[in-house]
This record gives sequence, C-alpha cells and structure tokens, in this order.
Amino acid sequence: MAIYNLGSINADHFYRLPHLPKPGETLPAREYSRGLGGKGANQSVAAARAGARVVHIGAVGQDGDWAIARLAEFGVNTNHIARLDMPTGHAIINVDDVGENAIVIYSAANMAQDKGHIRAALMSGGEDDFCILQNETNLVAYAAEIAQNKGMRVVYSAAPFQADKAREVLPFVDILVLNEVEAAQLADALGVTSTHLPVSEVIVTRGARGAAYGAAGTEIEVPAFDVEAVDTTGAGDTWLGFFVAGLDAGMPVKGAMKFAAAGAALQVTRSGTAEAIPDLHEVKAFLEQQLAS
Repeated sequence: MAIYNLGSINADHFYRLPHLPKPGETLPAREYSRGLGGKGANQSVAAARAGARVVHIGAVGQDGDWAIARLAEFGVNTNHIARLDMPTGHAIINVDDVGENAIVIYSAANMAQDKGHIRAALMSGGEDDFCILQNETNLVAYAAEIAQNKGMRVVYSAAPFQADKAREVLPFVDILVLNEVEAAQLADALGVTSTHLPVSEVIVTRGARGAAYGAAGTEIEVPAFDVEAVDTTGAGDTWLGFFVAGLDAGMPVKGAMKFAAAGAALQVTRSGTAEAIPDLHEVKAFLEQQLAS
C-alpha cells in the first residue's frame, strides 16, 4: 500500500508580525525563517510522519535540491520529483500574534509539470493505493483520471479553490476534502447545495470546530482538540495527510478523522509548516494523554 501525491513544493518564507498588514501599511517583522512548504509537500510529509509509504510527484527548479533532500529526510520517496529550468515555487507567509496568517504564493515549477512524468510515476499504483491531489499544480484532472483507471482511491483537496479546475477533477474523485469556505464556493459554482456535491464521500474541515464526513447514509463529526495555536499555517494539509495515512493503515473513517485531528492539533502549537508536523509517536502519545484526561 502507498500514497501517491501530485503536489506542490515551495520554499516558505515566514514573517512573524504583531498583526496582519492593512492595505498600504508597512510593518517590521519580529522574526524570519525559511522552511519546506506547499500544500503537496505538507501533505506528503504528514502522511509519511504518520507512518505511510509516500511517493511524491512534483517539480522544483535548479535551486530546489534542498527541498528534495528535506522531503527525503522526512521519509518521502522523491524519485518522481523533476528539476526544471525555472525557480522553485515559494510562498510569503505573514503570521500574527494569534496564529492567523496571510499568504502569497508564486507557483513557478509547480505549474510546469509534464504529462509523461506524471504518467510514469502513477504507473506503479494500484487498487490498494491512494492518490492525493490539490490545486497547486497543473495537470490535476489528467493525474486523477490515470489514478482512477489504475483503481486507486482519489482524494482531492479543492484548494486553492478554482471552479473550472474543480469541475474537471470531480468526475474522478472518491473523497473530496474542503474547508467550509471552499465547500460553499464549490456548491455555488456547481449550482447545488453543499450537502449535494457530486462526490461519493465529502469531508468538510471546520478549523477549531473539527470536521464532518458525509457519504450515502453516513454522517460523522469529529471535534478538534482544544490546544493553544501558535501558527495555523498548514493545519489543513497536516489533517489531510494524517487522515489518508489512517485510511491507508486500515482505520475506519471516524478513527482516521480522530488521528488527523490529533496530528493537526500538535502541528498548530508550533511555528512553521512541514517542519512543524508531528511524527507518529508524538500523535499516539497525544491521543493516549487525551484518553487519560
């Protein structure tokens, strides 16, 4: 069993600020750091840290060897990450004193991937495997169709939300994961209610209020754990990576959602994105502590 992830790889540039800038305002940053990020990389790291075998499909520029090396250090298979003649994607992330953020992304190599490269990476996938997709790369629908034809379970995070891209991908999706804003945007774009999205399984994440799962005849809600957030950047990606890793390990949906909630809870208590994601032992200890309290 494996998780294949066609996902973005970014250099995340973090600036700690007293508050998020208003239009026209200039603020001095209290702290600066650079780390591995991108929705795809975060999800791959989370799934690998949760104990899954993860194959990342992506692209960086000639300046991106450090990102490939860092993914490998986290236990992610990096054999299908291309090096292109353009910059590695990057993000400017402003974080305020209560952990809220504002993010600007430059996609670069993430949006210049090749069909042959993606097809070759997915050819070894099969019915026991998962394929994770999101909207920070090109060729998402192309990869989704290949994965579906290979019998893989396709998990799609429709973020950042793009109506046209979502319409292309949804016919090939088994599990759709969105936050509340994205769910409303998608429902509006499709002319349906958020409870009638055209996917067999839908998960809506609700931040500090947890997450809700819906499928034919089944509804499950799992609350978030009460923690003091330091930085919420990457929390949704951490949740998704742990959730898919839980399913891959044979957990029922509710168990995988609780596993994911624990991973995200620990991640937001630390600064950073991929670098802040906890490992399997930390999450198990956290869950045992919650059970005992």
